[in-house]
Amino acid sequence: MRVAPAVELSEAERETLTRWSRGRSTPARLVQRAGIVLLAAAKKQNQEIARELGVTRRTVGRWRTRFVAERLTGIAKDAPRSGRRPTRFRKHAARILKKTLQEQPANATHWSVRSLAKELGISHSLVQRVWKAHDVKPHLVKRFKLSNDPLFEDKLRDVVGLYLNPPEHALVLSVDEKSQIQALDRTQPSLPLYKGRLGTLTHDYKRNGTTTLFAALELAEGKVIGTCMPRHRHQEWLKFLKLIDADTPPDLELHLILDNYATHKHPKVKAWLKRHPRFHLHFIPTSCSWLNLVERFFRELSQRRLRRGVFRSVEELIQAILAYLDHHNGDPKPFVWRAQPDQILAKVARARAALNKRASA
Repeated sequence: MRVAPAVELSEAERETLTRWSRGRSTPARLVQRAGIVLLAAAKKQNQEIARELGVTRRTVGRWRTRFVAERLTGIAKDAPRSGRRPTRFRKHAARILKKTLQEQPANATHWSVRSLAKELGISHSLVQRVWKAHDVKPHLVKRFKLSNDPLFEDKLRDVVGLYLNPPEHALVLSVDEKSQIQALDRTQPSLPLYKGRLGTLTHDYKRNGTTTLFAALELAEGKVIGTCMPRHRHQEWLKFLKLIDADTPPDLELHLILDNYATHKHPKVKAWLKRHPRFHLHFIPTSCSWLNLVERFFRELSQRRLRRGVFRSVEELIQAILAYLDHHNGDPKPFVWRAQPDQILAKVARARAALNKRASA
């Protein structure tokens, strides 16, 4: 009579197997194998394990035996399969990659699976397998922008320093305008979300005007001072500065992080700031909107309230924005900046080196 090998686990192995068996991103086959080993360690027989997990007893025996022989490594990898190894993949992989990465089709900006397959006289499924194996995705593009600001490092360290080590007896405010927010009314009624069906939204719309949101995100607590105005000239910017002045404790210094928009540096704005010395402006480098945390709040606003909204007038749009601000301020959650200046500068240096290498090639 054959006896299944006993399975004894160390604490580290049990912890790893438990994590694998519950991981949402863990491959299904590894989840299954971890479950088999854990049940085997609980002194269950192969027949019981097979019945509980819905697999065959032979499968349970295979992974139980392999774990005993090779431990975690044995179940984390697949054993070599019998039969002839595929040769078409190896034969054509180099051609496919060279064509994809170094050449461009005559009538397009990038290759598709079928256009490249036709060009090389092979099946599109082979092209697809090679691209997947080498993580090549010609249909996708990642956008970027490197700042050419000559004071990039100084401004970066100044702003990130405020995020990581805010001054005492002061408020740090991330400030910006979200301009040209459109009051869009759909041309047909939308259908609601339903079991088995997505909610619907017509692709076309009617424009009913625009507004501009002025917002100041207070970094310590996450509250937002905001208001909507029809335009975003220096006159509106001055009104917003006065609103910030009125809505913050008068005994605190105010450090405003903002971009290089011309209205922020208007002579009348500078004159007003001289009369209100508790305001200190910190400008982010050019082309670095990602450095201004209020942009993160704007993304939340767009995704949760504006993108699918239906607004029949500018007044209705403004009411929706202000209601969102009130709801946010009722239970604010601060956005926490974690990246260190040296980490950012190293990443920018690598990107610039890659661009220079590409330009000189």
